Formats: sequence, C-alpha cells, structure tokens
Amino acid sequence: MTKVDIISGFLGAGKTTFIKLLIENVFAGEKLVLIENEFGEIGIDGGFLKDAGIEITEMNSGCICCTLVGDFSKALRKVIEEYHPDRVLIEPSGVGKLSDVSKAIEHVKKEADIEIEGRITIVDGKKAKLYLKNFGEFFKDQVAYANTIVVSRTQMMEDHSIEECVKMLREENKEASIISTSWDKLSKEAIEHALSPDTQLEGIFEEEKCPVCGHYHHHHEHEEHHHEEGACGCDHEHHHHHHHHADEIFTSWGQETAHKYTEEELDFLLKALSETEGYGTILRAKGIVEMENGAWKQFDLVPQEYEVRESAADYTGRLCVIGTDLKEDELTKLFHL
Repeated sequence: MTKVDIISGFLGAGKTTFIKLLIENVFAGEKLVLIENEFGEIGIDGGFLKDAGIEITEMNSGCICCTLVGDFSKALRKVIEEYHPDRVLIEPSGVGKLSDVSKAIEHVKKEADIEIEGRITIVDGKKAKLYLKNFGEFFKDQVAYANTIVVSRTQMMEDHSIEECVKMLREENKEASIISTSWDKLSKEAIEHALSPDTQLEGIFEEEKCPVCGHYHHHHEHEEHHHEEGACGCDHEHHHHHHHHADEIFTSWGQETAHKYTEEELDFLLKALSETEGYGTILRAKGIVEMENGAWKQFDLVPQEYEVRESAADYTGRLCVIGTDLKEDELTKLFHL
C-alpha cells in the first residue's frame, strides 16, 4: 500500500520548505513521489525539490479541487503504477481547499491501493490573522480539515504572538496537533510524534465540518443546514456562506522572460509589489530570473515582505503572481516584458 500525505497551506506559508524538511529528516530512505499543483501558469518550485532526489509530477494553471480534478487523479494513478512509491506527497495549490483535495484522493482509492496518512496544513504565523480575516473560507477550510497544523516563521515572532496564533487556530480545529516550535529546533522524533495519526478526524467524508459555525453536518443534510440571516443555531452571528472555488476568487499571472535584471530593478519591483496596491491585491509572487551580471536569483514574496536567494541557472526566467484584481498590463510593464 502506498501512503499519501497532503501538505496544504495558504500562499507563501512555507509548504515547499517543510516538505524538504520531511524528506531529509522524517521520510529519509523511503521511495517518494511529489505531486505539486501550482495555481498559476508557470511552475517555480519544482527544481528546488528535484535536488533532493525526488520524482516530481507538476501540474499548473488551476487547483486540484476545481479545474484539475481529472488531471490530478490521472497523475496520482500514473505515479503509483510507474514508480511504485512507498509514499506520495501532495502539495496542493495555496488556494486549494484541503477538504476538496482529500475527497479527490478518496476517489482514487477506488482504483489504487493507497491510504491517506497525513493532512498537514502549514500556517504562516505572522500572516494568519490577516488571511483569516480576508480569505476566511479558504484559510479556515485548510485549518479545519488538518490533522496536523504546522506554524511557520515562529522564530521571527514574539512568544505572546505565537500563543495568540495557536489559540486562534485551536478555535478552528480542536483536534489537530499544532507544531509551534521553530523548525530549526525540531527533531525527527518531535515531527513524527506530531504527525501521528492518533489525532486524525474521523468520518471526514461522511460528515462536513462547517467552516463558519464549526459543526459537522452529513452530506445529505447540507441543504437543510441553512444559516438564517445572521444565525446558524449555534449562537454565532454571521452571514450566509457560499462554497467558492479558488478560480472564482483568485487569479494568477505567469510569464517567461529572457530579461536580465539589475539589482536595483529587482529590488524596485519587489518593493512595488509588496508595499503598493497599484498592481492589484498581491498575495504571492515568486520567480527565478537571470541578473545582468550573469547570476541567477529566486524570489518569494508575500504581503509586505519578500526574500531573494541565489539560484542555479534555469532554461529561462519565470515569473508568477497570484492575487485578486490583478492588473496584468501594469505587471507586464513592471517586469519589463
């Protein structure tokens, strides 16, 4: 039987970095395959993990839970048949709902000998409150359906902020293990203990957890589970909610480029994306580009901050921006395309 782990998380939370941590420390020695699903036209992170000796099946332009369910099922069956892995790691789009991704895997179980072992959600501790407020439907789903929640960037947070973040997450999921220790201090044993299936939600596919009121409802009760205007029978006040797909809310812009950037150009455009609203609401931007001096750099950006690191040369420069109300013409000018 092939074990399947889903590593979910909102845009820029650190999913790829945590997967690398799992590969090096927890799953070392296992035959692994990664299915990576980018919400965007250009894949960026695949090369980052290929260096770890892992087979990668990459799918772009959509997310597993909506436009690519068919392709995803085909890809999962293909890797099992061709590689016979011990374990498949699935990295969904940052705007994919964990509940929908899990159900897509359940459909594949009818035709393949697989078992979901982990539903892991990575949460950026510094951005959790912002994302909960502005993108609650997607963020809450990823948290509510996880059996392990991993808080990233705690090494950059004050103790009281970490405690507040964990408390907020616990309100959305009372059962999951929550890893709040800085990743550089985590031992293999600590990670394995947190990933133990003991806390796995039972009956996740027979019942649906309402991300608004936190109650579980059977599928056939779903239509009867109406929240009257401002109420849901659980003493919570909130608006009627509607199940959205990622491509109804978020858009992506991706381009390849042969432009060679100066340090000043790259710094300017990253500051513009992270600090202004002239290009739409930017939730994530990443890319790999050649510099004027012949070096290559890879960048990662989330609201109000970004990082740039050295990179190996790629076949060409690649860019991807994800957000809402993107102004594509302005992005094209910004990146000198």
